[in-house]
Amino acid sequence: MLGFPEVVGEMFRKLGFLVVVAVTVATMVLPAWSGTASGTISGAISGYVRDGSGVPQMGAAVEILGSAAQALKVFTDDRGFYSVASLLPGTYSVKVSAPSFLPSLREKIGVRAGAKLMVNVTLTTLFEAIQLVSLRGPVDDDDWKWTLRSVANRPILRVLEDGTTVVAQSGESTADHDLKGSLTFLAGSPGQGFGSPADMSAGFAVERSLLSSGTLRLNGNVGYGTDGQGIPAAVLRTTYTNRFNGVFEPSVAITALRLNSPDLNTMPGATLQALLVTSSDRVVIGDKLEMVLGSELQAIQFMGRVNAFKPFGSADLHITPNTVLEYQYASSIPNMGLGDRLGDDRLESASSDLSETAPRMSMTGFSPAVERAHHQEVSISQRIGKNNMQVAFYSDSIIDPVLTGVGEMTAESGEVLPDVYSGTFSYQGNDFATRGMRVVLQRKLYSDLTATLDYAYGGVLDLSRPDVQLQDARDWIRAERRQAVAAKFSGTLPKAKTRWIASYRYTGGRTLTPVDLFNSSAGQSSPYLNLFIRQPIPASFLAGHMEILMDLRNLLAQGYVPVMGRDGRTLYLVQSARSARGGVAFSF
Repeated sequence: MLGFPEVVGEMFRKLGFLVVVAVTVATMVLPAWSGTASGTISGAISGYVRDGSGVPQMGAAVEILGSAAQALKVFTDDRGFYSVASLLPGTYSVKVSAPSFLPSLREKIGVRAGAKLMVNVTLTTLFEAIQLVSLRGPVDDDDWKWTLRSVANRPILRVLEDGTTVVAQSGESTADHDLKGSLTFLAGSPGQGFGSPADMSAGFAVERSLLSSGTLRLNGNVGYGTDGQGIPAAVLRTTYTNRFNGVFEPSVAITALRLNSPDLNTMPGATLQALLVTSSDRVVIGDKLEMVLGSELQAIQFMGRVNAFKPFGSADLHITPNTVLEYQYASSIPNMGLGDRLGDDRLESASSDLSETAPRMSMTGFSPAVERAHHQEVSISQRIGKNNMQVAFYSDSIIDPVLTGVGEMTAESGEVLPDVYSGTFSYQGNDFATRGMRVVLQRKLYSDLTATLDYAYGGVLDLSRPDVQLQDARDWIRAERRQAVAAKFSGTLPKAKTRWIASYRYTGGRTLTPVDLFNSSAGQSSPYLNLFIRQPIPASFLAGHMEILMDLRNLLAQGYVPVMGRDGRTLYLVQSARSARGGVAFSF
């Protein structure tokens, strides 16, 4: 039997063994447990920081705030990437700040054990914060463009490969589309009196994207010269447009214009030269209001100096996604060129029609005058399914209106300005003011066929006594009330991809000017029977594509009001002269 000292010693030996085992187990287990606590059950938050256009933001400060840990702060790298690891399970907030941007806060981010979350942040400026939602809904299609025509450059959402949602401008170009160009060759003149484009002309356009938000454009139209000096009639325009986060879109255009003399024998060297400076700004306020404000300053050199200042503007109130209330103010009659006839803003469309933007000039007693107008319009547009409707009320006032005449004329009387290309001339009518209304109904019959009806009521100029002498016609021109009805069909042939418009506009009674001169709605059409065609042509040898253009107006030569010339020949005053234009367009 062991004594007390032996028992005590045995107990100490067993206790020492247990201590050694405990220490060994602790040495082995605690590091592993510690590693598990900090690695296996901890979480991480990472992501990318970009601006509204998707550009990575390097050096942005990212703070992780939460009750489970003290505030952690990291900075993004050159890719805009950040990462914060070793986060205990809990609820966190991510705050991102960078110079020139508003701070962004993402709250209530739950981190579970072992979870790795991707939190991408898009920084916005103060101006971007104003615009909440795009005015165009996801169901918008081409048949609604006529009531929302000014929102073509509205920002849309784009999803990047990593899942980030950013704002992409409609005019945003990739590296492959930074430079675009077109070349158009046309034969024939639209017959609009003095100032019509040459009957053989070449149009060009070059467009370049600058700094991802700006666009620089150079386009023009050059026709052959008939003044014996070898100097052609030409129009050159330079336009710069910038977009500031979809809220502001200022634009500046400078146009230089030169037209040949209306009569080389009576008025040798009397060419028309003009410099036009146009500035405008489009402003989007929230998801309800859009405004366009601008003006054009015209400095004209033609038998002396004439200056004209022409402001314009509009305000669109989007009551609902399908209802738009609009106010418009204009001081010049709109020109409907080849591109506008299809509601198309393709590069090659506008390049061929610049000459139609020439100042509308007339002459009495060898004294030139520029047509001046004031147009105010209030309209409401509504979309219901496949149907679009518009009701508009307008008020017009026109000073020194320009009338179009048909017949061979000279400028020796000092009362007309002949056009050297088309056999038409410009004649000055009497001032008049009118009020009227317009109703437009449009329905998409099929995916490639649209029908439009237009009814207008308002004032026109009419010749109360026909067959009078042209020099006396102004004494018999009166303002009258007339009605006009137009039917228009447009579409695309599926296999041939031919785009076409056929329209007929009838006016009740004889008139010298169209009813509703400032109509720019979907119901707009030239008087009487018209046909417009754009036919793509396969061209494998070209990097771009080629199209054939054909524009026929007043095919039946209707609405011709006869007057007598000094030599006894019959001349005509018309709403629209019969004309044919055609050509080919290349775009690259």
